[in-house]
Amino acid sequence: MAERKRILFLCTGNSCRSQMAEAWTRALKGDRLEAFSAGVDPKGLDPRAVKAMAEVGIDISGQRSKAVDELPAQDYHYVVTLCGHAQESCPFFPATTKKMHVPFDDPPVLAAGAATEEEAMSHYRRVRDEIKTFVETLEL
Repeated sequence: MAERKRILFLCTGNSCRSQMAEAWTRALKGDRLEAFSAGVDPKGLDPRAVKAMAEVGIDISGQRSKAVDELPAQDYHYVVTLCGHAQESCPFFPATTKKMHVPFDDPPVLAAGAATEEEAMSHYRRVRDEIKTFVETLEL
């Protein structure tokens, strides 16, 4: 079996989007990709992200928000930034690392103005599903 390629998803807080991307990658492409996630300014795991992923049968409650420098020292084949701040603040990676920027809306920001919990969760669900679609189309 060929070596799995390592992919790192970076976001600002590593609380929501990058956690979802890591989990979707493990669930959908774990046989080919070894997924990691981190943040440039970790904020803690977002409970609504945990709930949104649980709704589709993926448990991320055991994951934790972490900074890039907490990850094992290894080369990544791909680094995917999921927000503008992470793209601007992305640490240096070797020239062999392929970098991509694939921005997704920030569910906590969108949910801040929600009138109900159901309305707030609708933002998490939409972004969760958009990230799933992105991961499904990854051809690395």
